[in-house]
Amino acid sequence: MADTTARALQLLELLQSAQLRTVAELAERLGVDERTIRRDVTRLQDLDVPVETMRGRYGGYRLAHGQRVLPLIFSTEEVVAVFLGLARAQADSRAPEIAAQTALAKIKRALPIADARRIDALLGVMTRTSQHGAVAPDPGVMLTLAEAVDLRRVLDLRYLSGRGTPSRRTIHPYALVTHADRWYLVAYDTEKQEERTFRVDRIRTARVVPGEFDAPQRPDAAARLLDLFADADYRWRVVLRIRDTEERIRVHLPLSVARLEKLNSAADHPHEDAPPWHRAEIHAESLDWLPSVIAALGCEVAIDQPEELRGRVRAAAKRMLHAAQVGEELPQKSER
Repeated sequence: MADTTARALQLLELLQSAQLRTVAELAERLGVDERTIRRDVTRLQDLDVPVETMRGRYGGYRLAHGQRVLPLIFSTEEVVAVFLGLARAQADSRAPEIAAQTALAKIKRALPIADARRIDALLGVMTRTSQHGAVAPDPGVMLTLAEAVDLRRVLDLRYLSGRGTPSRRTIHPYALVTHADRWYLVAYDTEKQEERTFRVDRIRTARVVPGEFDAPQRPDAAARLLDLFADADYRWRVVLRIRDTEERIRVHLPLSVARLEKLNSAADHPHEDAPPWHRAEIHAESLDWLPSVIAALGCEVAIDQPEELRGRVRAAAKRMLHAAQVGEELPQKSER
């Protein structure tokens, strides 16, 4: 009887996860003959589960549309996928945590104890920065990463870089953090012997390998992620001096982009009614976006390095000056 009940629940799960299932497909998936499938469907119908029979060459079984079918059956990976979808919706809600937590609690109650603990482990190691984002990593990969972070397990990753270069890494994972529309894994790369960040959606496979490690004591995983972004080993190292308040500078150069250091204070220049100077260090793969940021700052800015950035700023200034001059020379459209 237990096998029959278990198979009926598996059958219901299969029907809930597709628009239509053929008898042959269900028999193959459940490892029984087609006659057994028909009997199991009859049992579900006797329990008032609205299973419809679709006849014809491409016929089979489906759940009736618009019907409430309980219990909903989720695999552990599907629960993670549901949660990630809820995390995406939280950005648009004024009371996001209540809705997400109650929905997740209802799903967890239907899970086996071991699977519910895996979900708790995942939620326990996930961290958000102040920016909520669209998240679309593989749920199975997320589970593996979360368990490794929680249990301090070594991972073997197959990773695809932003340039499409595949690599294989052995890492010690510390934290899972979401920032600016992406999930990131903060980890120690054993080959490079340094901390790195990995975009979770670029992780092709994650496999636990023998070994454990002691994670560094860094309670603020989100802040650490932003530090790693700011210190990333990009092509250019840019140093600017900016005369403005940190609050206004951060509007254009957030923590993930630049490191700021105050160079003086109001006490250093008591007779000047002006904001202090800050030193900004930026690591960038390209310089093309920086002239527009410098213009947007709307305050005094000095470029210390590199010389190539000065050239790009001069070229951008010439283009803007030319645009202003052309606008003055063209005849204005008369108003009627």
